[in-house]
Amino acid sequence: MYEDRVDGLRGKFQGFGIDAIWIVQPENRRYLSGFKAPDGQLTESSGSLLITFDEALLITDSRYTTQAEKEVVGFEVITQKGDLVEALSKALKELGAKRLGFEGGYLIWELYQQVKERLSQQSPLIELVPLSGVVEEMRVVKEPGEVEALRRSAKLMGNVLDRVIRELEPGHIERDVAWRIETLIREQGADEAAFPPIVASGPNSALPHAIPTNRALEEREPIILDVGAKLEGYCSDMTRTVFLGEPSEDFKEIYATVREAQISALRSVKPGMETTEADSIARDHILKAGYGDFFGHSLGHGIGLAPHETPAVGPLKPKALREGMVFTVEPGIYIPGKGGVRLEEMVILEKDGAELITTNKDFYSF
Repeated sequence: MYEDRVDGLRGKFQGFGIDAIWIVQPENRRYLSGFKAPDGQLTESSGSLLITFDEALLITDSRYTTQAEKEVVGFEVITQKGDLVEALSKALKELGAKRLGFEGGYLIWELYQQVKERLSQQSPLIELVPLSGVVEEMRVVKEPGEVEALRRSAKLMGNVLDRVIRELEPGHIERDVAWRIETLIREQGADEAAFPPIVASGPNSALPHAIPTNRALEEREPIILDVGAKLEGYCSDMTRTVFLGEPSEDFKEIYATVREAQISALRSVKPGMETTEADSIARDHILKAGYGDFFGHSLGHGIGLAPHETPAVGPLKPKALREGMVFTVEPGIYIPGKGGVRLEEMVILEKDGAELITTNKDFYSF
């Protein structure tokens, strides 16, 4: 599997005019090699991939050598003696590379400058070629094994969320609920939460990416739970909005509008449709209901090794939806100072339309 992916990447070299590529983005690194180590932060790397037409190297340091040797497939593991820049320079010289592609959308400026300075001192000169989204584009259509991993992640997360929702009571604290979610995710065997759980109640639910606070849950108000698990490296992402007791008439209407917009999009998306059209199906429904100014984010996003991937299913940058893509459908309405509603499902796009991964189709009366 990994060798096929690397060969597919090599097949793109000629079109980009390169004879080597340098991969530093963690999910891309794992997708191509199987190396699971994360990067602690943007300025720290657990390893880099250096791929030419004939060679594939994973350059790391002594902290990760043993792990890399156990995990990677089809790559020679090189333990750097000095810093990464020196190790990369040495490897490129030995490989005879002349034009090095790199991930322009991810490499930080300081590291780029260091590499550029070091390579400018070599003879023959190695030219740096910025590339954007090359491996990400390869990850857009999911392989059968990836789809199954996503299904397992979604099932685990769904079970956890169902349990948490049943436990909710007035007086529970947002932060405590978020911690309960993270604890259950781990207890059920996930690697970790795919992202920090969002638990937002009352006015806080009007913040699409709210951070859980010490606010206590109250009856009749909206409670947004946006959660995801990472299992075998693959992420899930789902959102429910629930009420403890009877919601107000305003929120009954808002909830119904969001649900109808979501169902309309779920029924309509199909291969060949542009992402902007899919977004407009839900957005137009919300607009006609009078809430157009209160839906500010995209309808959805791709999901896989990262919680947010290509394609972006939104009002900008149209991209054709393709069979095998996995993405979310998550319309929302957010009234500042009052509260909000968001509903989110994961789907895989089949030839006949969207198949729900996070919820049984019967729940949506398809």
